[in-house]
Amino acid sequence: MSKPVKNMIIEDYKERFGDTQDALVIGLRGISSNDTNAIRNGLAKKSIRVTVVRNKLFGQAFADTGLSNLSELLSGANAVAYGAESVVDVAREIIELVKKFPGIELKGAVLDGELFKGADGIERLSKFPTRDEAIAKDVTLVISPGRKLMGAVKGPGSQIAGILKAIEEKLEKGEAISKA
Repeated sequence: MSKPVKNMIIEDYKERFGDTQDALVIGLRGISSNDTNAIRNGLAKKSIRVTVVRNKLFGQAFADTGLSNLSELLSGANAVAYGAESVVDVAREIIELVKKFPGIELKGAVLDGELFKGADGIERLSKFPTRDEAIAKDVTLVISPGRKLMGAVKGPGSQIAGILKAIEEKLEKGEAISKA
């Protein structure tokens, strides 16, 4: 392959992946073309893209980015899956696809520069909270003490209100109120 063609491929990778810093590497060898199309179409509906890459050229294109750690996973035929909200979403979807298409080889992933190797690494990554889940958890942690404080402040007042309501109902019915 000539140098201009290699440069064109490298530029195409840079354009396709853009600012992507997190991705997942899978092997699709042994998957039929119809199944590969079904996998790609299913993932595309969830805003996940799959790109088959040339290992050396991919490594050159992303040598100084967060994706550079994926280079050590690139041997044989590879596809890089990326997109959605985060690579955690991608990992979850790929784990589900492996159940239907066991021929998918899980090679690894990178999240915030950390490399997750093999199927175990991707399985561990899929258990991480997504960005939205992490934000919700943080908000709950921040709000929780305030909620407890409001309950403590409101508790005695609601007990008094309950007693007054019971007295009011007894008086409306014409019943006598006993001394405590």
